[in-house]
Amino acid sequence: MMAYLARRLAYLLPILLGVNLLTFGLFFFVHGPDSMARTILGERHVDAEMIERWKREHGYDLPRLWNPSARGVEKLTRTIFWQKNVPLMALEFGRSDFDNHAIAEAIRARMGPSLKVTVPMFMVSLVTTVVLAMWIAFHRNTPLDAAVLVLCVVLMSISTLFYIIGGQYLFARLLRWFPFSGYGEGWAGARFVLMPVLIGVLAGMGGQIRYNRTVFLEEIHRDYIRTARAKGLGEGAVLFRHALKNAMIPILTSVVVTIPFLIMGNLLLENFFGIPGLGSYVVDAIQKQDFAVVRAMVYLGTLLYVAGLWLVDVAYTLVDPRVRLG
Repeated sequence: MMAYLARRLAYLLPILLGVNLLTFGLFFFVHGPDSMARTILGERHVDAEMIERWKREHGYDLPRLWNPSARGVEKLTRTIFWQKNVPLMALEFGRSDFDNHAIAEAIRARMGPSLKVTVPMFMVSLVTTVVLAMWIAFHRNTPLDAAVLVLCVVLMSISTLFYIIGGQYLFARLLRWFPFSGYGEGWAGARFVLMPVLIGVLAGMGGQIRYNRTVFLEEIHRDYIRTARAKGLGEGAVLFRHALKNAMIPILTSVVVTIPFLIMGNLLLENFFGIPGLGSYVVDAIQKQDFAVVRAMVYLGTLLYVAGLWLVDVAYTLVDPRVRLG
């Protein structure tokens, strides 16, 4: 098993390097340091001297990949790629291009607010959709099954913005159960995250229930399920004791897509509800054209996604004996 996990980890490392190279190409070849300087300093009232000074202050005056004027190893190290992108591999995110703040400190400060929204939303959504999908599969080919499928399609067809704006109008303005937006620490701040969690669960429920229902329906038609029924087990025992364990393999694969957002936050929810998390941090960086922050967050998101893929491989070895034997 350890050899299998080591191989899977080795396969993922080139992905990180490839994303790093692609990000570097987009920021420093397609866009370029001169364009960065003009964007941050302003298109108007900026001259060549101001651009060169900004590039020197931020380390963008060096050659991109190869420095022919340097000697020895500095031909490689005294380049923009080595000084800006290579440190990302060691999680050294550097400083902001806009106001020179430390990006790593900002990430640590904003990670907590994001997790307070995304972790409850993830757990509630996972448990709710799996249980409801099993319940619908239990009542398959009935009017209830058809009605729930129609409701799921309706939920999937509605934009997330509608859920956010409608939720704020209903729960904050009319019912006054929650505040419109804001954030607080401790138990007193829980009321600020309850509505974002509720809206986030509702917005993603339709698609996840349909997917999980399909997974369970595929499992209940397999031979081992028919054998369990032939032994006299009830439908509930068949679903919960047999189908659920095998259905978790494809469900884990779908869950991994959401793992990076547990830390990275939700862009729309955090901005509409005024939550100072990593999602709003990315949006602010894009609005300010803070390329250092955007570059760091893109790499961090890739790292989290790759880590999630590897964790799924670990989970596969726990729920599927065939992986361990292989």
